[in-house]
Amino acid sequence: MEVTDVKYKVSEIGAIPVDWEVVPLGNATIKIGSGITPTGGARVYKDSGRVFLRSQNIGLGKLLLNDVAYIDEETHQTFQSTEIQDEDVFLNITGASIGRSAVATFLVVKGNVNQHVCIVRTKHDVLNPYFLNYFLLSHFGKKQIDSFQAGGNRQGLNFGQIESFRIPITSLSEQTAIATALSDTDALIENLEKLIAKKRNIKQGVMQELLKPKPEWKKQKLGELLDYEQPTKYLVKDSEYNDNNLIPVLTAGKTFILGYTDEDFGIYENLPVIIFDDFTTATKFVTFPFKVKSSAMKMLKAKNKEVNLRLIYEIMQTVHFPLSDHKRYWISEYQNIEVKVPSPPDQEIISQILSDMDLDIDSLGKKLKKYKLVKQGMMQALLTGKIRLV
Repeated sequence: MEVTDVKYKVSEIGAIPVDWEVVPLGNATIKIGSGITPTGGARVYKDSGRVFLRSQNIGLGKLLLNDVAYIDEETHQTFQSTEIQDEDVFLNITGASIGRSAVATFLVVKGNVNQHVCIVRTKHDVLNPYFLNYFLLSHFGKKQIDSFQAGGNRQGLNFGQIESFRIPITSLSEQTAIATALSDTDALIENLEKLIAKKRNIKQGVMQELLKPKPEWKKQKLGELLDYEQPTKYLVKDSEYNDNNLIPVLTAGKTFILGYTDEDFGIYENLPVIIFDDFTTATKFVTFPFKVKSSAMKMLKAKNKEVNLRLIYEIMQTVHFPLSDHKRYWISEYQNIEVKVPSPPDQEIISQILSDMDLDIDSLGKKLKKYKLVKQGMMQALLTGKIRLV
């Protein structure tokens, strides 16, 4: 049952229900400590044996075991004090991944961790480890972790700092309910991520088959299919950047943000268009107004109504554009590259198939973004008792 009629009090982490407490993490744990890296480092890792977790194996709320290391029994015997137990909470305490946390599963129990990973073992009659894990990953946990990094030259947490983390404590039943609700949301997100990855793989296979040249396809130069426009009118200087308003500025590898007003001119709006970079041969299929950062960019449009621009873009992804020490240009060279293209009716059919697949993937991507935002809101509300689950 959800309860919202709750009285609150002020605490170190903000307003919480009057029946909650905020305690130092050290008061709710029986162990806070990291492991040791074996003498010899990676040279002593084995293909099997005891799991040996490193910081790259600790993700945002889950274990990443694709490249897990192993140590032999003899090495493990020297690390028994850091042997992993079920439901231990792992917290990365150094480096760029500081603050990432996850909970031990049966896959890693009786293994070990290195010195970059801290084991936090809770008093299970006081603090649910899954509740703790979500709190560490929340805004409230990150804020405390960041507070110990301010002004320091080296990213790192020590055990005393971890023990001092202020953790909200409610009844175990409510902690479990909160952790379960967030875990269910994580499951939805993970399943959606898997579905998106599957559909992208399917699309890749479909593309390879559909774009495989057939005997009846016609050989044509790219310049016979596409007209180009120089970017002169759409160039942006560094001095023009302004974060107050938004319009994309395209480069070979990144999309920048530029401020603009209604009085601005020179925005490319003859869409859709293929952006091609002479120096890197990077391409983009663009459907929104933009400016460009480099004079090396070319705006490529369909030569006539029989050319399906979207399909030609996909075909261009299969083309090898040679690069060397000297500059090569669309005008002098790349437009002379020959490709095989289907008839105009078949271009439309293939393009429609790929567009429909993209729309499906984009729709799932928007749903995934929504689920992630919902989860963030849930964490904010549940972990501080704004919404009660009892």
